[in-house]
Amino acid sequence: MTANTILYCRNWRETVNFYRQRLALPVTFETDWFVEFQINEGARLSVADERRATIQSASGQGITLAMQVADADEAWHRLTAAGLAPEPVREHAWGARVFYLWDPEGHRLEFWSALPD
Repeated sequence: MTANTILYCRNWRETVNFYRQRLALPVTFETDWFVEFQINEGARLSVADERRATIQSASGQGITLAMQVADADEAWHRLTAAGLAPEPVREHAWGARVFYLWDPEGHRLEFWSALPD
């Protein structure tokens, strides 16, 4: 089974470029208004232009894309080196290292890794 989260966007082109160029996610499918990215073997993230869709943008409200990574600190350094401005990494009460970043549409991305034993 594969799960796909679809983000409907006003800032479609900028959001597609963010995931394609800044986060370097591989594209699995693309049209002139819809792009699907591979997160891993079982997860996809799609970005749809709201002008061509039947669902409108939520302007990033109420959405967090949480992604577990092997090392939150390493991911933070990689994203910072790519010219992005993630919030500082911090320890979260549920036993993780976590930081946040926002895409051009205003969706919050959470990157986290478990604290070492």
